[in-house]
Amino acid sequence: MMISFRTTFCLMTVGASALLLAACVNPSAKIATSLKGYGFQPAQSQCVGDRLEANLSIGQLQQLGRAAKASRQGDTTPGRLTISDFVRVSGQVQDPKVPLEVGKAAAACGLLTDPASPL
Repeated sequence: MMISFRTTFCLMTVGASALLLAACVNPSAKIATSLKGYGFQPAQSQCVGDRLEANLSIGQLQQLGRAAKASRQGDTTPGRLTISDFVRVSGQVQDPKVPLEVGKAAAACGLLTDPASPL
């Protein structure tokens, strides 16, 4: 059986769309995984991820991610991140809503009780 060009094109378009959608579907999990990698507790990491996903746009989250990545370049302790570091990095994003939401998430998720501890 031979598949037409149109059918092949449609299948490729649907497949590409599904991959793009999958990449954007769960920013909360990506945030939580990143924070756990820096030493934050899993429940707190998920809490922060959920709150940031709910209150920031995909574009704002991408800006935050780029700022965090840039801040870690040349870092002598790349596996350690304090909540103070995270809030400071969020302040580098030009959108004032980002550091506000990061601070609110940190407070709501219990990260401000020991600001020297890693996430």
